[in-house]
Amino acid sequence: MQHRIVSREEWLEERKAFLAREKEFTRLRDKLSAERRRLPWVKIEKNYVFDAQEGRQTLADLFAGRSQLIVYHFMFAPSDEQDVCKGCCFLSDHVDGARRHFEHHDVKFVAASRAPLPKLEAFKKRMGWTFDWVSSSGSDFNYDFHVSVRDEDLVDGKVFYNYELTTPWRDFHEGEMPGISVFYKDEKGAVFHTYSSYARGGDILIGAYNYLDLTPKGRNEDEIMGWMRRHDEYDDARDHASCCHSG
Repeated sequence: MQHRIVSREEWLEERKAFLAREKEFTRLRDKLSAERRRLPWVKIEKNYVFDAQEGRQTLADLFAGRSQLIVYHFMFAPSDEQDVCKGCCFLSDHVDGARRHFEHHDVKFVAASRAPLPKLEAFKKRMGWTFDWVSSSGSDFNYDFHVSVRDEDLVDGKVFYNYELTTPWRDFHEGEMPGISVFYKDEKGAVFHTYSSYARGGDILIGAYNYLDLTPKGRNEDEIMGWMRRHDEYDDARDHASCCHSG
């Protein structure tokens, strides 16, 4: 790594100039978040039903007494076993600590996948996660929110994903793609779709990336998440030595 080495005084001058840009970015992010909250909503008319630990539940049931619901579309196809999407695992590792706070602030979190519930429960146990994870198998939920694709959904070899027709990308696996959807339930029990984000829209939820972005080497990856493993697959001694001598 080749970097300029300067005096403390020069460093402070450039750091303060960059701080002004960081503050500008923070204000812009706050403005963008406010605009997101002002987006129009769509009323959910279809009766989506999921398999959950508590039994069959509707989308309205998943709110669990809150008025706001975040659904993470976890890529887990019915044919998958334990070798599931590493990127989805990476994001999911960041959920439980945060949700203990926001679930006391009127927001419920649920992951949803098309794989049958016993497979989801087995993998959840392996990973040590405690968030609710439901199976959308047998419903149109994944298809309607454009995170699962059937052969008949292909248009000239392309799929509708991230609000456009696109060639299936590297994470397209068994017809599954990642995403996050947000819903609101009013006092009368009506449910509304307020927001969905796909592809790199989930980056903001991955705290580890935010730590790496502070460091000199940054994310240090040639392929997005190419270095990352499921958290129980790291060989700590080997992986630490490898990452320390890379870049």
